[in-house]
Amino acid sequence: MVAHSERFANENETEMRTDSNNDADDVVSYLCNDLDLKGSIDFSQTGPAPKDFGGLFSARPLAFIKPADTDDVAKVVRAALRSSNLTVAARGTGHSINGQTMAERGLVIDMRALEEGMEVIRLGESVYVDVAGGALWGDVLKCCVSGYGLAPRSWTDYLNVTVGGTLSNAGVSGQTFRYGPQISNVKELEVVTGKGETCVCSEVQNSELFFAALGGLGQFGIITRARILLQKAPDMVRWIRVVYAEFEEFCRDAEFLVTRPEGETFDFVEGFAFVNSDDPVQGWPSVSLGSTRFNRAPVPQTAGPVLYCLEVALHYENGDDPSSIDAAASVKLGRMRFCDGLEFQVDVSYPEFLLRVKQAEQEARAAGQWDAPHPWLNLFISNEHIADFDRTVFKEMLKDGVGGPMLVYPMLRSRWDDRTSVVLPEGEIFYLVALLRSSPPYPQGPPVEELVAQNLQIIQCCTQNGFDFKLYLPHYKTQEGWKLHFGNQWSRFKKRKSCFDPMALLAPGQRIFSRNYLNPLVPTSNSTV
Repeated sequence: MVAHSERFANENETEMRTDSNNDADDVVSYLCNDLDLKGSIDFSQTGPAPKDFGGLFSARPLAFIKPADTDDVAKVVRAALRSSNLTVAARGTGHSINGQTMAERGLVIDMRALEEGMEVIRLGESVYVDVAGGALWGDVLKCCVSGYGLAPRSWTDYLNVTVGGTLSNAGVSGQTFRYGPQISNVKELEVVTGKGETCVCSEVQNSELFFAALGGLGQFGIITRARILLQKAPDMVRWIRVVYAEFEEFCRDAEFLVTRPEGETFDFVEGFAFVNSDDPVQGWPSVSLGSTRFNRAPVPQTAGPVLYCLEVALHYENGDDPSSIDAAASVKLGRMRFCDGLEFQVDVSYPEFLLRVKQAEQEARAAGQWDAPHPWLNLFISNEHIADFDRTVFKEMLKDGVGGPMLVYPMLRSRWDDRTSVVLPEGEIFYLVALLRSSPPYPQGPPVEELVAQNLQIIQCCTQNGFDFKLYLPHYKTQEGWKLHFGNQWSRFKKRKSCFDPMALLAPGQRIFSRNYLNPLVPTSNSTV
């Protein structure tokens, strides 16, 4: 993943922009009069489409389209195909970071308009929920848990994002070590391809499209419906956090937990690094649960600038004997080597636990930080190099924090399906590192440009030190960067693109391929990664 600088011929791109400007009025007229949508088209430029959660990019689409159904989505794609240069982006809640849901002078489809139509079904011994691609995971939680006592096996930490959006990436959280990411728990998809065709696909039907779309960054089709595997939902959760002064002990316990058989470990395993200070956002106060406050006295005097917290959870039912829950938690914690006196526990309902990030969102909104730029960086790093990452990045570059959470926890490669489009580090155990920065307005915090530059420095540090890593929610500005990201899977990715979106009109905000009706697979920029 070395940052590259290349020269690419831009004559075709310049010509396309000129044609787009000249033909804009004709395209608008066509879309208004001839597309025959059941939904609506907004040309006002005042909606949410030009921006996203990251706040680092903006792009003005030609139109923001609210489809009434999947047929409308297919009509929009076919309309773009009949033009010489229109592109199409699917937008859920816009929770992307680097403009991935945008389409400059293209067509942005509001997938939230397709949120209805959730149905729980039984097929043989298994139960599934059929859900629209634009539905929120929070709505899936309400429908399945409240209505049926069932729940998806794998979640994301934040549930105010769409089903289609996370399935286009992977969808990871503290259950991933056991059940794999969300894309490993899908039975069937309905996808509108870049050819404007609506296809139902699964492991046995249109399987190449099925695995391409899962983790495919929106490059092969727009997910309009998904069938998600369900299981019985617990009633309650024993939510526990324990603190470590040494990263090696933190990793040893985390890896022990995620490799134990079910029943011998917790039901949820995550972790994070935090600053060894009283900073209310990223220091000791960020660790406590319930009414118990962090007492720094047990922290060893030899502790460095960064401490570590394992966050685990144990599921149980309302009718379970409380003493049995205490005993089960005690046995599992007894095998771990965290700092004595730095253990925090609270019992919450299962929905309350899954919605735990919502409280952080409310606090950020109240503080005026939710709408600030969010230059996040997400990495998958091999366990072979995670200790070196801690030494060079956490303890040096990020010893003062990032203004938000610094997640770090292990997952198992064997829980992922290598037929999907996601690329991972080598080896069975790898770590998610998520630097969830928030950039308050300067001078309250450093300029956002400095934070973006530090993200690049971290990537360069990983590259120069030979770490085995991949970006999660990846972003590159050159096709050469994308080739390095996909490595030996690049040829498969490009072949799938040629098959399912040969004119390269889908997901232009990813900046992987540029639309060109003569040669769709042309790099987009001469910028650096």
